[in-house]
Amino acid sequence: MAMLRLVEEVRFLATRSSGEVTGILMKPAAARWLLVLAHGAGAGMRHEFMEAICARLAERQIATFRYQFPYTEAGRRRPDPTPILLNTVRSAVARAREAVPGLPLLAGGKSMGGRMTSMAAAREALEDVRGLVFLGFPLHPARKPSLERAEHLSAVDVPMLFLQGDRDRLAELDLLLPVVKNLGTGAKLHLEQDADHSFKVLRRSGRTHDEVLDALADATAGWAKELKP
Repeated sequence: MAMLRLVEEVRFLATRSSGEVTGILMKPAAARWLLVLAHGAGAGMRHEFMEAICARLAERQIATFRYQFPYTEAGRRRPDPTPILLNTVRSAVARAREAVPGLPLLAGGKSMGGRMTSMAAAREALEDVRGLVFLGFPLHPARKPSLERAEHLSAVDVPMLFLQGDRDRLAELDLLLPVVKNLGTGAKLHLEQDADHSFKVLRRSGRTHDEVLDALADATAGWAKELKP
């Protein structure tokens, strides 16, 4: 029998200059957390990955509020300037809190969306957010390993969960492992074997993409249980 859940589309003001964008609230009947989830640079909130992970999180009593950045809302391919992205993250958190008052909040996103969320939190704490979830943190561009994108993470004052594939070309493990370790006990790394930046796995792994998505949702739910609600 299908699990009862509320799915509602809402509009909210991203920034004064860029106007309104769309968000989708998916809330299971017995939700314990609400995760505000931003999409990656190349695909919007309706991408199959975003749909699939939100459905699996709902099965684990984690509601989600996924949303568009202004450039995807307008059908553009090039991401907005960073200040607009950061302000949109903050606006989305506020709108999610308003949509489901009383549920403890998490925030994060896929790739760029996760990085924009952590940058926003590093500049000024996101109100009522108890932890950040990264679905493939983009530590560096492909084939250009560096640590510059991690510099702000030490200024984030809430726990962080890094969900990564060990074949992610945007986060070489020899760089990522020390980054997470240096963040201390507030940061946790969950690695998916044979998975790339999109969490697709090699055929020889014997695993399916659906199994990986289930593992990501399980890891998120398990980590959330350890947080103070």
